[in-house]
Amino acid sequence: MEFPGEKFDVIVVGAGIMGSSAAYQLAKRGQKTLLLEQFDFLHHRGSSHGESRTIRATYPEDYYHPMVLESCLLWEQAQSEIGYKVYFKAHQFDMGPSENKSLRSVIASCRKNSVPHQVLDCRQVLEKYSGRIEIPENWVGVATELGGVIKPTKAVSMFQTLAIKNGAVLRDNMEVKTVLKVKDAVKGGVTVVTSNGEKFWGKKCVVTAGAWVGKLVKRITGLELPIQAVETTVCYWRIKEGNEADYAVGGDFPSFASYGDPYIYGTPSLEYPGLIKIALHGGYPCDPDRRPWGPGLLLDSLKEWIQGRFAGRVDSNGPVATQLCMYSITPDEDFVIDFLGGEFGEDVVVAGGFSGHGFKMAPAVGRILADLVLSGEAQGVELQHFRISRFKENPEGNVKDYEDQVSFSVHPQ
Repeated sequence: MEFPGEKFDVIVVGAGIMGSSAAYQLAKRGQKTLLLEQFDFLHHRGSSHGESRTIRATYPEDYYHPMVLESCLLWEQAQSEIGYKVYFKAHQFDMGPSENKSLRSVIASCRKNSVPHQVLDCRQVLEKYSGRIEIPENWVGVATELGGVIKPTKAVSMFQTLAIKNGAVLRDNMEVKTVLKVKDAVKGGVTVVTSNGEKFWGKKCVVTAGAWVGKLVKRITGLELPIQAVETTVCYWRIKEGNEADYAVGGDFPSFASYGDPYIYGTPSLEYPGLIKIALHGGYPCDPDRRPWGPGLLLDSLKEWIQGRFAGRVDSNGPVATQLCMYSITPDEDFVIDFLGGEFGEDVVVAGGFSGHGFKMAPAVGRILADLVLSGEAQGVELQHFRISRFKENPEGNVKDYEDQVSFSVHPQ
């Protein structure tokens, strides 16, 4: 049976950071690869745009540590191939109440994985950061070396460019309506159908559709993935005059995270000189096709946190700039990386639900996805934590004995 559409070894659906990384990995291995994107490349409607993402190896969950370490090496490898930087190194500083279970699990994970780290009390924190960070007496800080800032839009562009250099075909404004199993016993594979009627045949398919992954998987199989799209607000705050260099990337100020309610994260000043990124890890559940586009989170708790942490050197009256972004949240805040199964067997791999913390691991995820479609297995990662079937066994997914990180708000009407 001759198929009328264009033929590929692997078709990747969704050209955010995960799909672009996977396309690069596949093309580099000599696979004829097609990368499809429903909007313009490098658009601002999803989760892979903007000015910065943090990178850190400090996770309460043990299974992310090797993925972060691998990704650090792969970020640097890709940078060497493209000839410019997307990853700017810094140290990482985690802080929170000493009894916080998540932070205690971070410390335990550091010990288990032999991550060099310092556990600091409030006086030691003042000394280490020369008074630039203050924590309450009942808090502790955890200082580690592996941290920093990644430039997201630049990083997506890097992987897309490298994919093209290795022979991949990239097509944007190509919304995928469905993926069909080819029943022909000899040919097999899948047909990918776009909204404008184009069809492509592939031996294998990778679905990395970000906030739209749940909708697409439901159209393909009827399966309801428990992945919630969330609109989040990134905030930039003005560093008070005379203190700008103290909080800039390239010095000794770290990327940081604060455990507790709310969970807060931030980066040294990089993208906007004189401004520092400090944001809440949370947002409003929404339909990615019917977003509220603001007005954003209530910031009282964030203002109070800034007042208490930065010794008056950062203006806490309000952010001077904000940007909107999307998360795709699973109930356990772990990824989904698995075969779609059913009639597709191992012909289709789905990756989603990166829960606001996956960007840093995109190079490793791209490698894992390429391994899965080409050999049916991926080395060096405990994929049982990312299986779809975990939600059948427990609707909340992986059981964890510590606090949720992402905070949700009900959007005001």
